[in-house]
Formats: sequence, C-alpha cells, structure tokens
Amino acid sequence: MIINRLDIEGLLALPESRTLEFKENLTSLKPILKTLIAFANTAGGILIIGYGDNGKIHGVEDVLASEERLANSIADSISPPLMPEIEIASVKGHSLLVVRVPHWRGPFYLKSEGEERGIYVRLGSTNRLADAELLAELKRSIMKVSFDQLPCPEFDASGLDMTRIEEAFAKVGKVVDTNVLETLHILVPYNNRLVCSNGGLILFGKEKYRKKYFPNTEIRCARFQGEKKVNFIDQYDVQGTILDAMDEIPKFIKRNTRLAASIEKIKRKDIPEYSSIVIREVLANALVHADYSILGMHPRIAIFSNRLEIESPGMLPFGYTLGDFFAGVSHVRNKVIARVFRELKIIEEWGTGYKRIKETCLKENYPIPHWEELGASLRVILSPHQATQENQSPRQSPNLIELSERQEEIKALLAGGVALTTREIYERIETSVSERTLRSDLLAMKEKGLIKMVGNGPSTRWRM
Repeated sequence: MIINRLDIEGLLALPESRTLEFKENLTSLKPILKTLIAFANTAGGILIIGYGDNGKIHGVEDVLASEERLANSIADSISPPLMPEIEIASVKGHSLLVVRVPHWRGPFYLKSEGEERGIYVRLGSTNRLADAELLAELKRSIMKVSFDQLPCPEFDASGLDMTRIEEAFAKVGKVVDTNVLETLHILVPYNNRLVCSNGGLILFGKEKYRKKYFPNTEIRCARFQGEKKVNFIDQYDVQGTILDAMDEIPKFIKRNTRLAASIEKIKRKDIPEYSSIVIREVLANALVHADYSILGMHPRIAIFSNRLEIESPGMLPFGYTLGDFFAGVSHVRNKVIARVFRELKIIEEWGTGYKRIKETCLKENYPIPHWEELGASLRVILSPHQATQENQSPRQSPNLIELSERQEEIKALLAGGVALTTREIYERIETSVSERTLRSDLLAMKEKGLIKMVGNGPSTRWRM
C-alpha cells in the first residue's frame, strides 16, 4: 500500500516519542521487532524504516523484498500473532517502509526470549523490558481490572476508618453503610467474606495499616530556591490520605508562592501566582491516576522560582496517549479512587479536566500547563501568571500585539517557556484547523517576534 507523501513528511518532522520511532535500515531485525512489540503492548505506534535519527533519508533498498522479509520475521518471531499494516512511502526519491501497529490485547512477546523475558513496553521514546510491576499492570489492563479494585485480604471492614468515611460523605449529603461501601468497591468479596480493596485502604484505611501497606501514598512537597532542586526553602510531607492531600497541598502551594495585585474599577484584585482552580484539577488528576502499585515512588510537588511541578508515579495507562487526554478521552487507571473522588464532588465528569484547565487559563490569562512523560512517571508543569513575575522586560508586551483567537490559544500553550512541535500544538488546540493553517499562524507569530523556532528537522520546536 502506498501512502500520501504529505502524511509521511508530517511524521518525519516529528521527534521520536511513545508512538513514533525511526530506524535507518533493516540490518538488525531484533530491535525492530522489540519496537513493534512495545508499540502493541503500550499504546500503538508507527515505525518508519529508512530514516535516520539525524534527519537524513536513507531509503530502503529493494523495498518489496524488504517488506516481505519484515512481514515473515514478524510472523515467525512474535507471539501471539501480530498483524501490523506495512506500507510503502516515497519521499524525495527514496522508498521508506511505514509500519503501523495498533494497541492490541496481548501481551505480545519475542518468541526467542520467551513469555516471561520477551515482553517489551514503551516508556517515552525507548523500549523497556517489562519488569514484574509493569507486567502485572499490563495483565490487569488486559483483564480490565484496576490495581485499586484488587482485594486486600488481611483486612475486613475493621481496617477502615469509618468515622472518616462518614464525615467525608456527610459533606456531600450522603449516608454510607456496608451496601454503599460494596457499591463503591471500598469493600469487595474475597473467599465468601468482605475485605478492603486496595483503593479502600488507600482512601480510608486506618493510618497504621495504610502506612504499612501503601507508604508510597505519602506525598512529598518542597519549595526550592531558584530554578533547580538544590536548596530547600520549605518542605512538607502529607501524612494523611490522598483525600487529605486535596486540602493540604493547595495550602502549602499558597504559602510558598507570590501574589500580585491589579486595580480594576477602583477595586484591588489579587492575582495568585498559580490558579487555584487549575491546581485543584491537576492535583486531582495526578492523585486519581497515579500508579500506587509501584513501590518506592511517591507523588511529588515541587515549587521553583519559575514554575510549579506536580509529578505522579506511573506511565500513561496502556492503550492511552497524551493526545487522547487532550482530546477529552477518559481512561481511568484507579476505578475505585476515581469513583469516590466523583461521589465526593472533587472531580466532575471524566474526560473534562483538561478542557476545564484550558478554559480557566485562557479566561484568567495563565499559561496552559505542560504535560510530559518521564519514563515511569507523568509530570505537569505550571508556569506562573505574568503579573506575579519580577523584573519584566521593558520591551513591548505580547499582550499588546493584536492576535486572532487561535493565535491567543497558541500563545497560552507556549507561555512559561514550554517548547512544542507543530504536531503537539495541533493536538492541543481546540479550534478546528488544518496543520497547514496552523503553520501559517506560527510563522505569522514568529514574524511579530512573539515566538521563535528552536532546532531543525524532526526536532524543530516553537517557544515564546
């Protein structure tokens, strides 16, 4: 199958990622097979063969024979059977092989290494052999069971802090009993008796049990001097539950960030460094979707002079990408925790969080946060409101330059020093527009001195 030249050139302009990889040739098939397995197990992806990491097009010699060789190797070397689409693309006189792999129910593995040692997953732009924790999560995703739904057989209802449960639900006008706890899967059946689920213990377990079995739910908060993690100004560890954290962390952030003021119609208006609405949305999302099965990794809050970082353990769920998140597609990692957060009205409809964050930022003139995958964790970077920053440049403010609504949205995405590719910007803006029109907007903003290009070839990014 021959694919459109413009489609392939758009892919070649992107950096390697969780769902995209380049290989120069077919000399060594094993790394290629590992990539295809990792794509299938994780979130799908596209492998382009004949294109180097340095941005040079090498092409594939005898492309039809090479396509057949690759197809045979996939059939002989991967189990269960994997059936990706193998396409041929012609760019600048060179033939490339484009292999499209959807996310499928597996797990897939390399036959020569066996089912226990041959399962690979995608972490960022690299392939990683699935360790015991990743393998367990992969198998849970296939069974459509979340870690927090699993029983904790050591504890029946006596392991729960019923006073905390009653107080939490009373705030939203709800009464709880054993039936409600079963409905919410805080209690689950196990060997003909009711026991705590992992999620129930994480949310409402008595402190001594929760700290023993889930010490990684303790959230680490720090305020650093300057822009690096060198000197601490303030530290705080949330000893309570993740529900307590929803109250305590915003207070820690508030006392460690600045406040600006503006005068509107003779009245003073305080402008916090970071939007409280955005902080709450990002924090709730981080705590609901953290992978609490990973031992030794804690959710972390880090405040610097120029940014706020909220980091949660766990890669994106299998079969899910940041593009899905920006599009409002919901994929819940912790079904018990998410359900309770929703019942307690901490979160609203699933899949609406990013839209609400974005709308708040545009309305209140905050930079839109930046999400990034860091191997086995996910980090959200919030940049401060411009009014709270000291030593502003005397040159013309970007706010005084006339921009279209779409360009204002681009400006908000890039605010705070974030650098994004054209494709990343395209995935995140809500305005319906072609990539060609988007490039025209970017070039126009570049001409106005608002943004600049950084790098070249596949690594080209845009920043303020």
